[in-house]
Parts: sequence; structure tokens; C-alpha cells
Amino acid sequence: MYSVKLMVEEHDNILNLLTVIKKACCGIMDGQEVNDSDFRKIIEFARNYADKHHHGKEEQILFREMTDRLGDIGSKLIKQGMLVEHDMGRLHISELEKALNQYKDNPRTEAKLGIVTEAMGYANLLQRHIDKENLVVYTYAEKNLSPDVLESVDQRVRAFEAEADMNQIQETYIKILQELEEKYSASLL
Repeated sequence: MYSVKLMVEEHDNILNLLTVIKKACCGIMDGQEVNDSDFRKIIEFARNYADKHHHGKEEQILFREMTDRLGDIGSKLIKQGMLVEHDMGRLHISELEKALNQYKDNPRTEAKLGIVTEAMGYANLLQRHIDKENLVVYTYAEKNLSPDVLESVDQRVRAFEAEADMNQIQETYIKILQELEEKYSASLL
């Protein structure tokens, strides 16, 4: 299924961001200064690629079909699982931004702790979340949604991607990711 394959590929990009986050946080723990610019790029990627772009397709297309068509199991899996975790991820990113702002205004250890806590909270949440989606949610959708619904999902995801491509969403955020990966590639975890 095109949609699932694409979403798994996007998960790979998000997982690469999580590696960058872990390395940036380890650097702070090892005594490096907080790199405000890099953390702002992480937030931008998380909000615009991971959330608006990737979660947008899930929430607007695939998950909506699952909640509408797969009964209580599908509805609970999405509404009480995946969507709750999407919201938790948004909260971590929002709190990370607050901690960065506090640190910028007053570079105290407490604000630095907030940066590491929220960044790692996001990274740990998304790691587990992606594993569930790749291994359970997407498989459940492919096995239980009818072929015509799966084809409809694919068509709508293709349209979503085409619009994002016109706005250079993928290109913009993959470039940011590549810059961050290159910068943090030499760092050890």
C-alpha cells in the first residue's frame, strides 16, 4: 500500500531526528552549551514535518477511515492511543520551546534541565509511537480496511503529497534534517 510505505519512510526520517535530539541532549549533559539555533530547527522539523505533514496525513485520512470503519477496536486504537500520543508529542515540543525561551532569557541550570527533559520526552515518546504504528496500527489498517477504502486512502495521500510538494515541504524539512544529521554525525551516544 503506497500510503503505508510512504508513512514508514517518513517515520525513518523522524527517527533520524530523534537520534539528533539524543546526541544534542548528550552534548548538553557532557557540558556543551545549548545550541539554541539547532533546537529551534528541531522544533520546526517536529512541528512542520512530523506533525503537520506526517501526522496530518494520518489524522485527516488514514486514522479517520479507521475510526469510521473499524468499530470499537479501530476507534479505541486511534482515539485513545495514537491521537493521545500525537497530542503528548505536541505538548513536549511546546514545553521544549518554553524551556529554550527561558534559557535564552536566563541561562540557568533549571531551564537547561527543562530543555533536556522535554526534548528527550519527545524522543522517547515518538520512538515508542513509531514502533506501534509501524508494527500494529498500519498492519491492522491494511488487514481490516476494504480494498476500495485502502485505494481511496492512497489517492487522498497522493493528493496531500502533491500539494506539499508544490509548497516544497518535503524538500525544506529533509534539508534541515540532513544539516542537523551532518552536524551531529560525529557525536557519540
